[in-house]
Amino acid sequence: MRPFDRRRVILGVTGGIACYKSVTLARLLTQAGAAVDVILSRAAREFVGAITFEAVTGRPVAPEILAPGHALAHIRLARETDLVIVAPATADLLARAAQGRADDQLTAVLLATRAPVLVAPAMNDGMWSHVLVLQNAQVLRAIGHTVLDPDTGPLAFGEGIGPGRMPEPETILAHASRLLETSTVLAGRKVIVTAGPTREALDPVRFISNHSSGRMGVALAAAAWRRGADVTLVHGPLEVPLPVGVGCVRVHSTAEMREAVAAALPTADALIMAAAPADFGAATVSAQKLKKSGATPVIALEHTVDILESTRALRRPGAVIMGFALETTNIEAHAREKMQRKGLDFIVANDATEDGAGFGVDTNRVVILDARGGRDTPPLMPKTQLAEVLLDHVIAALGTAS
Repeated sequence: MRPFDRRRVILGVTGGIACYKSVTLARLLTQAGAAVDVILSRAAREFVGAITFEAVTGRPVAPEILAPGHALAHIRLARETDLVIVAPATADLLARAAQGRADDQLTAVLLATRAPVLVAPAMNDGMWSHVLVLQNAQVLRAIGHTVLDPDTGPLAFGEGIGPGRMPEPETILAHASRLLETSTVLAGRKVIVTAGPTREALDPVRFISNHSSGRMGVALAAAAWRRGADVTLVHGPLEVPLPVGVGCVRVHSTAEMREAVAAALPTADALIMAAAPADFGAATVSAQKLKKSGATPVIALEHTVDILESTRALRRPGAVIMGFALETTNIEAHAREKMQRKGLDFIVANDATEDGAGFGVDTNRVVILDARGGRDTPPLMPKTQLAEVLLDHVIAALGTAS
């Protein structure tokens, strides 16, 4: 089940220019499966009308606190919700919430609810840096609310660039999904995920690489973080955005990826090696650009370092190691040999020639093999969905190990 399926979410919107982003957030929450109840402050209604939110959520906007016939609306909303999001949260809202005020529908709900609360501040950079605003944000964190730091970027017209922008709706959605996640098995666990290709230089402008986009590894890192893990993503060049909340280490060569994995591995509970490191590099890298004129150059290749084999001694006892094998022939036989040679708990094998699977697409079909002889064959599915399946295997193995 997805985190938002059949969940009730309150979206509190206070008065700031970032209100326009809140409409997108309401749409994203609804598309993710949540029933969204929007509460607009009086100031917010000056920026975006209630009918706009009703159009994207399919639900009426909550009444004002003193609206006739709705005397206990704040109690009902507070009890029925699974999560409260305040986005944007102005300096005024932070102050009133930190003081325990209940002078409008939203602050009354914040006092009455026992659901998790996610706050996304948005204001002028001078206001955000004021000691009183920072103190109010810290008060809310101290009572258990999740208060995001604002983004840095262009502010209101004429105000330049600085910290104060409301985080993007996709970022808020990711944090909301983590708060709604019911599985806490990975909470406190350290997970390393690798993603994307590596590049082996031929000369200052050319390299050897492959078609990996990084989609699978990024999906795994995002899913592990959502489930509560402390995630490090070691990645080469990616064709997809970096996941929210994840510590990211950018590398270029296979040797650099090996070093980054080796640095994090001794304290990791799991390593998911979803990257596609280049298997070969130039034996000699030309210091100058290879010219097309003259004889065709002959480039001698050599094997790059095998990351999984070379870091075996660094694995902590009980750590779960999952590798990937993209093959074109004898898929399972090659994968099992690789699993045994590299000392893996799991290997995820797939056929590079199959339509809709492998590099550069949003879907994948794999065979999941484990060291005990197990075999799982999920159907073709989106890589985001497959990431959940793979994590279930890792979690089960962690439970056995512990």
